[in-house]
Amino acid sequence: SFPTRRSSDLLIATRNLHKVGEIRAMLGGQFQFLTLNNFPAAPKVVEDADTFAGNAMKKAVALAEWLAADNSKLRIKNLKPDFVLADDSGLEVDALNGAPGVHSARFAGLANSENSPDTENNAKLLRLLQAVPAEKRTARFRCVIALVPVPDEQVENASPVCFAEEPAAQTFDGACEGKIILTPRGQNGFGYDPLFVPDGFNQTFAELGDDVKNKLSHRAQALEKLQKQLV
Repeated sequence: SFPTRRSSDLLIATRNLHKVGEIRAMLGGQFQFLTLNNFPAAPKVVEDADTFAGNAMKKAVALAEWLAADNSKLRIKNLKPDFVLADDSGLEVDALNGAPGVHSARFAGLANSENSPDTENNAKLLRLLQAVPAEKRTARFRCVIALVPVPDEQVENASPVCFAEEPAAQTFDGACEGKIILTPRGQNGFGYDPLFVPDGFNQTFAELGDDVKNKLSHRAQALEKLQKQLV
């Protein structure tokens, strides 16, 4: 389990305000929350691992090491997170052999390192599934969250692999099964939410609203596992 002080500072390794909102709603008053918007000088981490867990851990470790290296400067500004939380998540479509998977955010432009607009990603997905009947459009959202404590000072000559193997660094996963519909529906959510109907529902993630989504989403399930590790 992770020993946390009352109101520990947690850096959520994203600038995506939708994602920040989901995480804050789940973890509640356990933390004071910071995001990458509070750290404009933070290094950009290339998410080139071939698994969600690999990308999540790579982001969390790189940012924790950067924070440790800039320890004194950040303390003066009163911006010294105790933990870094990074997640990687995406959509796995069975008819596409698990694609877009780790490439979900840049599916429409795989040659680019930058994320593609949601509308373009959704359009490509629908195009690839055009000939796939409804009963074979099964899919799931998958999420892996890495939580890494920020060391008090930089560990000399520590490789990211060694740092990642510290017992305090852990990953937590979650998955939400469902299906891909024929046309987008709903104005809420982000990413592939307007195309994804979770099992047991008739509405898409973009129609269900945050209260319902935050109870059953892939990220909610991973966060629930994380929350059980906090003391």
